[in-house]
Amino acid sequence: MKASEIRSKWLQFFASKGHKVEPSSSLVPHNDPSLLWINAGIAPLKPYLDGREIPENPRITNAQKCIRTNDIENVGKTRRHHTFFEMLGNFSIGDYFKKEVIPWAWEFLTDPQWIGFDPTRISVTVHEDDEEAFNIWNKEIGIPEERIYKLKEDNFWDIGEGPCGPCTEIFYDRGDKYGDLSDPECWPGGENERFLEVWNLVFTQFNHNKDGSYTPLPNKNIDTGAGLERFASILQDVDSNFDTDLFKPIIDQTCELTGVKYHVNEEHDVALKVIADHIRTVVFSVGDGVLPSNEGRGYVIRRLLRRAVRYGKVLGLDKPFLHKLVPTVGEIMGVYYTEVVDKREFIEKVIRTEEERFHETLSDGLIILAEMVEKTQQAGTNQISGPDAFKLYDTYGFPFDLTEDFAAEKGLTVDRAGFDASMQEQRDRARAASHKEGGMKVQGGPLSELTIKSEFVGYNELVVTANIAAIVHENELVDIVGVGETCQVILDRTPFYAESGGQVSDYGTIRNNQVVLKVEDVVKAPHGQHIHKVIVESGVLRKGDSVEAIVSAAERGDIIKNHTATHLLHKALKEVLGTHVNQAGSLVEPDRLRFDFSHFGSISSEELQDVEQRVNRQIWNNIDVDISLKAIADAKAMGAMALFGEKYGDIVRVVRVGDYSLELCGGCHVQNTGQIGLFKIVSESGIGSGVRRIEAVSGRSAYEYLDQQLQLLKESANLLKSNVQDVPKRVEAALQQVKELSRENESLRGKLGRIEAGSLTDQVKQAAGVSVLAAQVNAADMDSLRNIVDEMKVKLGSAVIVLGAVADDKVNLVAAVTPDLVAKGFHAGKIIKEVALAVGGSGGGRPDMAQAGGKDASKLAAALSGVEGLLSQFS
Repeated sequence: MKASEIRSKWLQFFASKGHKVEPSSSLVPHNDPSLLWINAGIAPLKPYLDGREIPENPRITNAQKCIRTNDIENVGKTRRHHTFFEMLGNFSIGDYFKKEVIPWAWEFLTDPQWIGFDPTRISVTVHEDDEEAFNIWNKEIGIPEERIYKLKEDNFWDIGEGPCGPCTEIFYDRGDKYGDLSDPECWPGGENERFLEVWNLVFTQFNHNKDGSYTPLPNKNIDTGAGLERFASILQDVDSNFDTDLFKPIIDQTCELTGVKYHVNEEHDVALKVIADHIRTVVFSVGDGVLPSNEGRGYVIRRLLRRAVRYGKVLGLDKPFLHKLVPTVGEIMGVYYTEVVDKREFIEKVIRTEEERFHETLSDGLIILAEMVEKTQQAGTNQISGPDAFKLYDTYGFPFDLTEDFAAEKGLTVDRAGFDASMQEQRDRARAASHKEGGMKVQGGPLSELTIKSEFVGYNELVVTANIAAIVHENELVDIVGVGETCQVILDRTPFYAESGGQVSDYGTIRNNQVVLKVEDVVKAPHGQHIHKVIVESGVLRKGDSVEAIVSAAERGDIIKNHTATHLLHKALKEVLGTHVNQAGSLVEPDRLRFDFSHFGSISSEELQDVEQRVNRQIWNNIDVDISLKAIADAKAMGAMALFGEKYGDIVRVVRVGDYSLELCGGCHVQNTGQIGLFKIVSESGIGSGVRRIEAVSGRSAYEYLDQQLQLLKESANLLKSNVQDVPKRVEAALQQVKELSRENESLRGKLGRIEAGSLTDQVKQAAGVSVLAAQVNAADMDSLRNIVDEMKVKLGSAVIVLGAVADDKVNLVAAVTPDLVAKGFHAGKIIKEVALAVGGSGGGRPDMAQAGGKDASKLAAALSGVEGLLSQFS
């Protein structure tokens, strides 16, 4: 049975039992800082389990794509370790429990219509105190006692404070060729390959309390997880997950690219498996918007991709190849996960670009490694330090085993223990950082308990009459607040927009005849009300007061221009750069907009100009902006763009700009694009690997920006004594003049250097058996000083030269050692370091040439006089 059939049967079976089929969530967790990746089928459903949200249907089933990287070193070396895998799940949120789910599991596994396992080859484990589960398996299902194993520690799901409960694991006996029953570990739950766990049913029935006690939950839940890859290995009767149709086509294609054969050489097999696993992870991650970078999820993807490239080298692949495997992943997985097919070209491009960069990195790493080897040999040791090897690995992505290989060629070893210690320190830092971000938090205080109604009417009204429904002062509910105090206010109806979706909150006033409040900020409370942060400018504020709430119309007008312009910008970027462009963040303020988006590589000035012109064309076409409420399914059917990471309800707000832009959005917009007036991009830059940022202005701010630029141009024209139109020509002429003067200046420097050098010959002395010149000269800068040193090297042929000069009260130093003396052990970098210390500075360099700086010019003569004595350490 193909893996796609198994997945389909799973979803069909539980749909027939009244379950809602939930599509797989993105690998990137939404609003869950406790997770780096979605790592289990239950992970995206956590809000249902803890009661933050109520599902439409308490019965849910899914096939969820997951990533786990905690056992990455085992990938390819065992039959079932993966970084990317699919978890099949069925869940009950306070609905059915053990007496339903256990019989369903048995039916799905043994009925020929579904999986059709041999019932006599199924064994289970239960918690030793869970008599209910034992009796269902034994008395209702009919599994004999000898195939039901009572365990304790391994059969209780508990992650600390919160919901927990016992579980039952289901195992399939793969037969004698996978293990001998005489082996004490050959039993369900033991360390063996014969009894394969295929499904775990978790009965969430207790709450783990702060004091360590356990109390029954009022609503019991079911959380199950089954491995698709494991099902496939059994039903396709293959040795490991890697031999199933989920991986084998990738391995076969890699074999074609390399000429190696599978199941012939163990080292090659490991490499083939690692590549097959990692390419799946990278393809799906990039498809979900994660691009290789040096932090967070992007760092994980970069590491996996580079690890796969390294294993490609084991197979003899020294050129980019991973991108060629992307279509094969799509052929295997695209039936259910259409994104890996729809985004194939983009995914290929990202992977190929990253591969090419890594091959360059490997070349750079070899140069740095060569310097480390030289440093180690000069220090008289035979081992590269662990921290140095880790720096090479962490900063440059250079694999440890390559460092070992290269070091061995030079007769050196690498401190593996030191490397591992540095690696552990990094993991500890990362773990500490993740803990600082925090996991699931409970919001306390009076706002968490306020359930009063508050209606937002600000889409259509900017001035309304309202009542003060609640006042919070110093984290307490109060009835009265005096002048000069800052507090939080809830109105029964409000025109003030609360900051969300990148749009900042409105400003304005709340007032009546007795009190005036300045509104400084508006945010949403835990129960959705708009919370107004205000200062009591005059009078006394009382709960229950009738007030007039007035939004600043000028600022709101500027905000809506920028917000609609942001939608137009998003669409224009997709048109010019490609459909892979997706919003990665935005900020909409009165005087500017900022838009972050996914895109690797730079953007040309021509592309940026094209984007800007496209936005302005939509503005000048005076297109009506239509806003409507739609069912989420209808909105997506219309082609409305949902922003990554945003969560939408059943009814959504659809913002349509003619036939050009269609997005789901809860923000405020103009009625017609003509109201925007003008759009101008101010800057474009990269803010991280694969993420670009555009800053722009519109309307009044766009006019002010262009006027400011024009004034600067007029000032430049005045300085150049020309009109505005001729500024480019005048600047070009001035630059050409500067270039010619620079050439003349360089020529004069050379002449002065030769003159200076000519007067230094008689200052050459003998020390440590070599000619040495240590002198102070006149040189305006470091370049001039190097020129004099070069002249002296030619004149003297064989010598150690150290020259110093004072410029702008700072000391410049240059040292040089001719090649014949470098061969004898003299080292310019070590010499200059000592001289620089004497003048309060530092520096260093190569054995043949080095430079340094110093702060104390009064000590230069003494420092240079000590050079002869320094040479004795090299003789």
